[in-house]
Order: sequence, then structure tokens, then C-alpha cells
Amino acid sequence: MPTLTRLLGAATAAYGAAIVVRPALLASPAGLTNATGEVPGGSQILVRAIGARDAAVGVAMLCAPPGPALRTAVAARVACDLSDAAVFAALPEPDKRRKVVAVAVAWAVLCAIAGSRAS
Repeated sequence: MPTLTRLLGAATAAYGAAIVVRPALLASPAGLTNATGEVPGGSQILVRAIGARDAAVGVAMLCAPPGPALRTAVAARVACDLSDAAVFAALPEPDKRRKVVAVAVAWAVLCAIAGSRAS
């Protein structure tokens, strides 16, 4: 399923770039904004680092040749998502924690399924 793997890579890269530019896209659903909805400096750094990482891994999924390189890029994506789920499981607001962790785990599972079928 290389086409799905490539689409997931493109989506990952695009979302990563988007949160680098606009950290509130991730910070807001995660509850990392202040009372006025702004993203504090420390949260901006965290979100932008996640975005840069995701953009890089997404580009790797998009551009890696089929075979071991593509499978490695997908494995990196899955590992990133699972580590995000583990870290964001510490969010203090239960509703936000459930949502963010569920999205991270769902994305990991989707990428793992696509990657397992990639040649």
C-alpha cells in the first residue's frame, strides 16, 4: 500500500509544517494555551519541535524508496506517535488528554497498517 503510505507521509509533513507556523493548531486541543487562547513561549517551543520532527518524518515517508528505507520511515512515524501518546497522557485535563492520546494512537495504528503493506 505505498500510495496510502505516501499520502500519510504528505499529511504528516503538511500538519508538521502547519504547527510550526501556527502552534495553536496543536496547543489548543491539548490545553497548552493560556486563558486568552495564546500559546505561551514554552508550549510554542514544544509544539514547534514536534512540528519540525513530524515534517521531517513525513517527508521521509513521502520520498523514501520502497523497501527498507520506506519501512524505516514509517516505523519512525509510528514510534513518534506512540511516544507522543505516552507524553501527552500526562495532560491534566481528562477530556483533552483522551482526545490527544486517541489521535496519536490512531495515527500510529493507521501508519503501522499502511507501512506493513508497503514494499
